[in-house]
Amino acid sequence: MSVMTEKDIAGVRRDFANRIAALARVTSAALVDALAHVPREDFVGPGPWKVMGPPFTAGYVETPDADPSHVYDTVVVALDASRCLNNGEPSGLVTWLDALDVAPGIRFLHIGCGTGYYSAIAAHVAASRGAVLALEADPDIATLARERLASYSNVEVRHATGPAPSDGDFDAILVNAGATEILPSWLDRLAEGGRLLIPLTTTRSIAGAGESQIGVGHMLRVERRTDSYIARFISPVGIFHCIGARTDNGEQILRLAYQRGDVTAVRSLRRDGHDEQPSCWLHGSSFCLSQTAC
Repeated sequence: MSVMTEKDIAGVRRDFANRIAALARVTSAALVDALAHVPREDFVGPGPWKVMGPPFTAGYVETPDADPSHVYDTVVVALDASRCLNNGEPSGLVTWLDALDVAPGIRFLHIGCGTGYYSAIAAHVAASRGAVLALEADPDIATLARERLASYSNVEVRHATGPAPSDGDFDAILVNAGATEILPSWLDRLAEGGRLLIPLTTTRSIAGAGESQIGVGHMLRVERRTDSYIARFISPVGIFHCIGARTDNGEQILRLAYQRGDVTAVRSLRRDGHDEQPSCWLHGSSFCLSQTAC
């Protein structure tokens, strides 16, 4: 069996980056370059690996060996197969990073960073003028992320579920787990023009997920404009639940909104206190998704 050289794997990564860029219609050249340089195998543990490809319902398949080329595909890679906990599928995550306009010099907050691969992608794009704060709720996974991101001088990893006020403002925030609530602390940490991307999901039973807490819904993009927020849904999503950002009441309200409303109707997010109106697509306790443009 031949052993891949550094030159070989560099070529595999470049081909992978180009394929993902075409599939996800990536607009950022810096993001494509990051895909071509960040070693995914460094973040998913030693091979062979358990992987799962689209439509992600047939269960894991173990790779025949530890050849790194196996992880450079449109597959999730198991971090903990017993919990169905994975390193996410690249075209989806890269689509989200592109939608957040990740660029050199950005201050980026990654909530639910896992072992850090996509935080590393963002850090490569942000470069020395930018910074990434990577938060992970699972203490063991957070430890792995800290180890695997140690060589990235512009990344801080923290075992936490949300930012602190002292962290300042961020140009982009990715919540990488499903929520029913858009937490005030996330919106408060958005800089002027800052973007938040969050999966709003309702609990769903998914084949192959076991007892894992999985939600299905849509990705919401929120952009701050001084004291107003532009909001729109950009894509469907199925993802793990976000610790600390789900309530029973929020689940019920969101489920009803999805059942009765066209997601393309959402135009803005409101934080002001007001009675429910016909223009409210979802009227929650601390936020409202409105069909009226701000």
